[in-house]
Amino acid sequence: MNKKDTSQFESIHAQYYQMVLQMCLGFVKGDYDKARDLSQEIFIKVWTHLDSFKGKSSYKTWIYRITVNTCLQLIRKEKKNASLPIETISLSYTEEPKIDSPETNKELYLAIGQLNELDRLLIMMVLEGQEYDDISDVLGIEPTNVRVKIHRIKKRLKKILNHE
Repeated sequence: MNKKDTSQFESIHAQYYQMVLQMCLGFVKGDYDKARDLSQEIFIKVWTHLDSFKGKSSYKTWIYRITVNTCLQLIRKEKKNASLPIETISLSYTEEPKIDSPETNKELYLAIGQLNELDRLLIMMVLEGQEYDDISDVLGIEPTNVRVKIHRIKKRLKKILNHE
């Protein structure tokens, strides 16, 4: 890559790193080390494929797709290599959680980790502040279906967090 491409990549990395890290955290159940490694892998893919970006979507949508595909590959690989059932967690709340708290974030990510792949992806995109239309574009489903799925996911997370 030339100097222009390098500066373009650095700009993309600076702009989208937090978004990618946040998505990865949801997929790896809050494990920051795994999420950072996964984010690095994603940006290696961005770097190697930057010259093939056609501009049919925004960089954000393109990077989301790379992130989703990379995370799903990791999950499938781990499922294939897993010899133990998925761990169960026990969480309880007596009041609304404070999202700022690292402990609450960890519990939320563990709860998100109990969702299926698509539901994890959807809720992480919502937590990232993505518009429903953007989510629809990335996943290839109708915006109305996105709204319904998100509503159901929120209800399921509430049940998980309240031990119901």
